[in-house]
Amino acid sequence: MRHRHGYRKLGRTSSHRAALLKNLSIALTNEGRIETTLPKAKELKSYYEKLITKASTGDFNAHRAIFAMLQDKVTTNKLVTEIAPTYAERNGGYTRIIKTRMRRGDAAPMAIIELV
Repeated sequence: MRHRHGYRKLGRTSSHRAALLKNLSIALTNEGRIETTLPKAKELKSYYEKLITKASTGDFNAHRAIFAMLQDKVTTNKLVTEIAPTYAERNGGYTRIIKTRMRRGDAAPMAIIELV
């Protein structure tokens, strides 16, 4: 049983899952909206909203915490200096998931995740 289980495994090892979420976060920061499968989008929403909450303070420790999770200097700087200040007065709900289609090859449900 998986009652009250905290996250989706996405059929990957923990290191692969961490790399996947890191790369999806970098892509979302750079592009503003990306299309991925619905389970990945739902897991990314939780991960990315925690990043924005940490980045909202905007100090040096926020830079260090975000860089530790993303390992990308340009994306970290953009997240802390440009994206997070726009959500300063908002308490969560920084992203939106829109269900789009079923993927043709394997009929996986697809979704667009974007910044609000």
